[in-house]
Amino acid sequence: MRRGYPGVIGLCLCTWQAAAVAVDDAQLNTIRRLGELNGVALHCRALDETQRMKRALVLNLPKRRQLGELFDHETNNSFMRFIEEGASCPSPAALNSQIDSAIEALEAAFGPE
Repeated sequence: MRRGYPGVIGLCLCTWQAAAVAVDDAQLNTIRRLGELNGVALHCRALDETQRMKRALVLNLPKRRQLGELFDHETNNSFMRFIEEGASCPSPAALNSQIDSAIEALEAAFGPE
């Protein structure tokens, strides 16, 4: 019977951690979009843009590891997809505009209520 306690305690801790990160799908999508754009910016060597996106995340997101991991995961997927598809880099102005929109959506999604 004692063996069941660690499992129950672990389940309770996982549930508590999930509640601590309580964000909705729309908020997660803003992080995913920035990760997607970050992968493109990295591939296209738009390093100023990558720094701008990371700064926006730091300023707006709750300090939760899972949210940063989502951004990193989406960045990696986007970078690899860009290579596999042989995509072309957008113009600096087009990329800047897309990032502006994504940052505005992030700020609206995570801004003060």
